Amino acid sequence: MPIEKRQKEQVKMITPQNILNDPFLNKGTAFTRAERKALGLTGLVPPVVQTLDQQVAQSYDQFQSKSTDLEKHLFLMEIFNTNRVLFYKLFSQHTVEFMPIVYDPTIAETIENYSELYIQSQGAAFLSIDEDDATIAETLRNAAGGRQIKLIVVTDAEGILGIGDWGTNGVDIAVGKLMVYTVAAGIDPSSVLPVVLDAGTNNQTLLDDPLYLGNRHPRVRGHRYDEFVDHFVESAEALFPELYLHWEDFGRSNAANILNRYQEKITTFNDDIQGTGIIVLAGILGALQISKQKITDQIYLSFGAGTAGAGIVQRIFAEMVAQGLAPDEARQHFYLVDKQGLLFADDPTLTPEQQLFARDRSEFSHATELTNLKAVAQAVHPTILVGTSTQPGTFTEEIVKEMAAHTARPIIFPLSNPTKLAEAKAADLIAWTDGRALVATGIPAADVVYRGITFQIGQANNALVYPGLGLGTLAATATRLNNAMISAAAHSLGGIVDASQPGAAVLPPVSKLAEFSQTVAEAVAQSAVAQQLNREPIEDVSAAVTNLKWVPAYQS
Repeated sequence: MPIEKRQKEQVKMITPQNILNDPFLNKGTAFTRAERKALGLTGLVPPVVQTLDQQVAQSYDQFQSKSTDLEKHLFLMEIFNTNRVLFYKLFSQHTVEFMPIVYDPTIAETIENYSELYIQSQGAAFLSIDEDDATIAETLRNAAGGRQIKLIVVTDAEGILGIGDWGTNGVDIAVGKLMVYTVAAGIDPSSVLPVVLDAGTNNQTLLDDPLYLGNRHPRVRGHRYDEFVDHFVESAEALFPELYLHWEDFGRSNAANILNRYQEKITTFNDDIQGTGIIVLAGILGALQISKQKITDQIYLSFGAGTAGAGIVQRIFAEMVAQGLAPDEARQHFYLVDKQGLLFADDPTLTPEQQLFARDRSEFSHATELTNLKAVAQAVHPTILVGTSTQPGTFTEEIVKEMAAHTARPIIFPLSNPTKLAEAKAADLIAWTDGRALVATGIPAADVVYRGITFQIGQANNALVYPGLGLGTLAATATRLNNAMISAAAHSLGGIVDASQPGAAVLPPVSKLAEFSQTVAEAVAQSAVAQQLNREPIEDVSAAVTNLKWVPAYQS
């Protein structure tokens, strides 16, 4: 059917009830009298005509009346489900306050209770490994509803935040990520689609829960799982030819394999592997601006060597190589500790990503004793300590003081989240190092006042990176997202730190999220265009980025 005819048919199908129930069309009380008359809405909403600003003020008053973060989250989702413009206008005016409510850490609680709290699917596509292949394309087509989808966030929810396998409940992580894409970078919400790949779950609590809404069997692995993912990618690429595909919270056994399978074929990104690596690199670059040190002189100790930990190490390693070290020389700067202690090359359980940085036992006279973080820290004297372990309190005073005894400005990033899983508190790290530590956390942390200096704590929040990365890639019409573009994103953020200010944060604040997303987007788009990865000719990168951004405002 020709586009013009299809659009006319769609207009005929629109009823007043459809308009009020469509979050992309609904304005609620902001419909003018003329619009109400023309659209058949007279008498279907209260008679007063409000402006968007009045609606925002009214909604914020209601938000403040909620007593818990979960209640606040559910209230905001009611607005999201009914009126996207109002939701994003409200979110944009209260970004710092809303981020931990809409996303991490509150989203962990909503995921754990998703089936019990379920009211509305929020535009998501639910793909089941138990359905036939044709159902995948049908589901994606139904979920898009005629919209031109340019961005998909997809999860199989095996490795959600620090809380593990949550099956279909994990769809909330995809919904939340896309909200941040829009509020931070202005990605048009009508062009995005959250997707969950339900391959089952190994969470026995869910399997035993009579209210659980996902597939009730253990996770499917191996060839059948790979085929399921392949069919999803093929269907999505065929339906949405300008697609940027974002993978989120896949398990350790699949995340890197999936990224490696597709990153040279399509425009794709894994936030846990690449996004976390970018933000940690940006934080380290910011810290080194303050300490006046070089990245090639650092000794990096990773506590946690799963998807995120190994991904971060790969990004820092790539930067060391880019700064002039030979690959074999650069690898000698890294030590990875996981549940078995320091990772050694003779361990047959290591993943390929871990194996790259595993050490030889012959390097140590007491290799058998290196079974915990304390022993390894004492042996290698790290200058950078990054935690993705989800083991709370493991950056102890003894370990931190041992580290600080061997480096003037220890760089310490306890990144595990939510809050209850953090390896350390920022205030303790500052105190234990006499104010010398350069700290970033995975969750929001208050300023720390120590000996008269106010230390601002950077949040290693991927939201500082991935929205701008996506915006820049889409604005450049890039056919791939490669390492050069990713490096450009990290350097654009790391260069923002004000090293002259005592107690300066190693990363820019979330309060300037939209501003820094623009910075990242322009750097990424410029890199893509310089490499001739753009599908369409682009003369002005900054204009291309700005022109793509969506602003929450009502249209006639």
